Amino acid sequence: MNLLIIAISAALVNNVVLSQFLGLCPFLGVSKKINTAAGMGGAVIGVITISSAICSLIYDFILTPLDLTYLNTIVFILVIATLVQFVEMLLKKTSPALYEALGVYLPLITTNCAVLGIALTNVQNGYNFITSVVSGVGTAIGFAIAIIIMAGIRERIEYNDVPESFKGMPIVLLTAGLMSIAFFGFSGIL
Repeated sequence: MNLLIIAISAALVNNVVLSQFLGLCPFLGVSKKINTAAGMGGAVIGVITISSAICSLIYDFILTPLDLTYLNTIVFILVIATLVQFVEMLLKKTSPALYEALGVYLPLITTNCAVLGIALTNVQNGYNFITSVVSGVGTAIGFAIAIIIMAGIRERIEYNDVPESFKGMPIVLLTAGLMSIAFFGFSGIL
């Protein structure tokens, strides 16, 4: 039951993009089309889940016993960068169209503060391996939900009559703010 609460909390209540404002670069950059947003969401789900697991193991079995916990940020960045390279190679081989559509935003997962943020948050909260993975999956699913919803809204906005002063990024930021307020309603769940 505790794991379910952590997953729902990470995905909806404390959504990494809409509540914590982490990972806004790919959220705003890749959310123009639902297909690319779903691809980015899938890539982030894989990277955050695997990095949460690996970072938890490294922290618990290497950094803590050797009293090197002060190196956790550097080690976590190296793990994340390695995982992103693997995801990039995998997408290039299996789905060249998605690889091209994601463009520069795929390597930017390495610097996506949501990925590093969840690894550091798991350590700060003292989560064990299973809890870290559940927290990572919940966070990643929350990111995917947010980016896909934003892409759907942006596709509909494209065909609407938007005042000139709101065209482009202003309407996107306004939409993100309204989505953030809407997700605030989930805080009553837990």
